Amino acid sequence: MAISLYDVTVAGYLQTLGAVAGVLDKGLAHCTETGTDPNALVGVRLVGDMLPLAFQIWSVQHHSIHAIEGCKAGVFMPPGAMPEMTYADLQKIIADTRAELGKLTPDLVNALEGRDVVFQLGDFKMPFTAENFLMSFSIPNFHFHATTTYDILRSKGVKLGKRDYMGKMRLKV
Repeated sequence: MAISLYDVTVAGYLQTLGAVAGVLDKGLAHCTETGTDPNALVGVRLVGDMLPLAFQIWSVQHHSIHAIEGCKAGVFMPPGAMPEMTYADLQKIIADTRAELGKLTPDLVNALEGRDVVFQLGDFKMPFTAENFLMSFSIPNFHFHATTTYDILRSKGVKLGKRDYMGKMRLKV
């Protein structure tokens, strides 16, 4: 059996987004247990020159559903200005992204294979095929930001382990 573009993108995004949702849920539970305001986590950074938790969630969304939309349009650009967000907003972004990805069909995503996609930042452009853009640019960015989300919450005492990051695996049934 060949692995399809849908399998390596949408199915993988959904698995990791489910894990990110669980990590955020555990973060909220930790705040409740410790009497901490969950909104205090929104601006937390691992180190001073890294972007905060809110940006990590914003980017997880951008490098999943918006990456697929970019492949459809033929151009992908960095996300626009990030609005101020609460912890509940972060959870909603993940839930909404999962819902939007869940609407995509394998036929729609697999039909993107071979299409031209340009990553554009101002006048700077990087040409890709859809599958190379997704697999060599978008997916690595997606996982970087999902991992950083986990790391930020873990650094604040949220009890997380590797299994939390992995999410629901796609086991043979």
